[in-house]
Amino acid sequence: MTDRLHLLVYGGTFAVVGDGGDISGVRGGSPDGLFLRDARHLSRWQLTVDGAVPEALSPVADGDTARCVLVPRGGRADTPAYTLFREQAVGDGSFVETLRVTSNRPVPTTVRLGVTADADFTDQFELRSDHRTYAKPGATRSRQVLDDGVEFTYRRGEWRSCTTVTAEPVPDGVEETGTGARRLVWTLELEPHGTVELTLRVMARPHGEKRALRVPRSPAALTEQLIALEGTFVEGVAFPTGWPELAAACARGLADLASLQVPATGPDGEELRVPAAGAPWFLALLGRDALLTSLFALPYRPGLAADTLRALAAAQATDTEAAQVSQPGKIVHELRHGELAHFGQVPYGRYYGSVDATPLFLVLLGAYVEHTGDVALARRLESHARAAVGWMLDHGGLTSRGYLVYRADQGGLANQNWKDSPGAICHADGTRARGTVTAAGAQGYAYDALRRTAWVARAAWADEVYAALLEQAAADLRDRFQRDFWMREHSFPALALDGEGRQVDALASDAGHLLWSGLLDKEYGKAVGRRLLEPDFFSGWGVRTLASGQPAYHPLSYHRGSVWPHDNALITLGLARYGLHDEARTVAHGLVDAATATGHRLPEVLAGYGRESHGEPVPYPHACVRESRSAAAPLALLTAVGGA
Repeated sequence: MTDRLHLLVYGGTFAVVGDGGDISGVRGGSPDGLFLRDARHLSRWQLTVDGAVPEALSPVADGDTARCVLVPRGGRADTPAYTLFREQAVGDGSFVETLRVTSNRPVPTTVRLGVTADADFTDQFELRSDHRTYAKPGATRSRQVLDDGVEFTYRRGEWRSCTTVTAEPVPDGVEETGTGARRLVWTLELEPHGTVELTLRVMARPHGEKRALRVPRSPAALTEQLIALEGTFVEGVAFPTGWPELAAACARGLADLASLQVPATGPDGEELRVPAAGAPWFLALLGRDALLTSLFALPYRPGLAADTLRALAAAQATDTEAAQVSQPGKIVHELRHGELAHFGQVPYGRYYGSVDATPLFLVLLGAYVEHTGDVALARRLESHARAAVGWMLDHGGLTSRGYLVYRADQGGLANQNWKDSPGAICHADGTRARGTVTAAGAQGYAYDALRRTAWVARAAWADEVYAALLEQAAADLRDRFQRDFWMREHSFPALALDGEGRQVDALASDAGHLLWSGLLDKEYGKAVGRRLLEPDFFSGWGVRTLASGQPAYHPLSYHRGSVWPHDNALITLGLARYGLHDEARTVAHGLVDAATATGHRLPEVLAGYGRESHGEPVPYPHACVRESRSAAAPLALLTAVGGA
């Protein structure tokens, strides 16, 4: 039986453990360990009893705390001499475990217990399945035995990280294993049917950490912290009473958003909390993801938008740097804090390879001010907003080429719209778009950004001339788009234009984003909306990223046939905008049914298999277990269709 992996998340820290609570550090496909700021601070965490690994009588179940029940391995006739109750939780830079060993015998029993621990400090980018290797000249690892545990330290030049493991009661000894790991050992004397409890605490201190951190006393204490945080996100939201499944998905999504908040810094150095993209691979600030998440949550948790806007303004590019794909005014795509980013071995420390984060920044600013009336933030961010508009008009390509455009970034992202995998922007036959790419969805965002910023210019900046200029630019963009992108033979917009201006003719879900942005005329928009609900697009769980029947379609492709909840949330909002309320309800019900089948939590992405051929949603094999856009998607559905 394959050992499943279980994810525990709290802010910028996450742990992935197996069914028995162990961390092996050698599983493929998905990382296991304790992670903080892109580094693995525990790479081994293995329990042995009397020299053997126990088996899971009751394996870890999904939840915010990992609990399992273990017994010694044996046959049917071998009644277990003892039972182990294991409980684990994560906090801010911490991992805490309690172990209760209970004797099942009527006589005194001696049990030798060991926990093998190690910290390899591997960067998350090294754990991806792209088989890349990275030189680390001068890197050293050391281990120091403490009175109550062991400390692991990693150094490379000015870079320093450490992980401290302590235990109560203190271990009888700390043994070398021959592999660099250390084994904490106890000899426990159990009374007849007696119980002994141990608590192990792990503190992860990444490079640059200056806070005086304390590890909570128990998993229960960490769980209380998380429950309290989740409560602040759920409190006060009016869930639909007539649609309990949507209410449950909204509540689950808000609770997940609470655990996915990571620290960030504002323009004046103020401390903020913003939505991370997702765990396990993207527990970091990604501009597009945080912006869409904040837009979905805006009617219910506007504070997310305020923090996201300030954090992205602080990271806005001010100069041109080819390695980072940065240009003045551009909004950041991804911020990373790991070793490889620090030494420039991956470009993602501060990476601007996104064509759509900049217009989405302006969309969120306009939507936030309109919803909250907070013109003070609009004035505070005026220079940032004007710089973002300047980027769209100049470096982005609106003035010179008529559209926002991008080119594949060697060493970075091949595609710089939301469908950013290498083959995502393709013709119906699967041929990739060549040269400079003009992605359809980004033009919709640009149109909305220009119109909303024009409104802000009047409402907050008292600049009528600037507002009129932006409105004219938006109207011109709309006219160009419907001329150049509309495929008459399909009555549908092209996915993109290639470097020669030719239409990239795959039928794709991005057309629904144009409804959300309002870029299409009413007649075109309604035709597109109805087309998205035909069986080749709509799987029963949601709208596929590519319509089936095209040679490019594959139900297990990341962007060429799968179903993305956040994509469908945008489509549902767009359908409602164009008055297609029945169609909006159909998509919303499909997504809510998918959430109900998976414990009310929507994953990052689902496979594109149709509901008629399989009665349950098929998971996508490498999806983020928790993803902020998907967590916020039910809130967007609530906005679009209410409790219908």
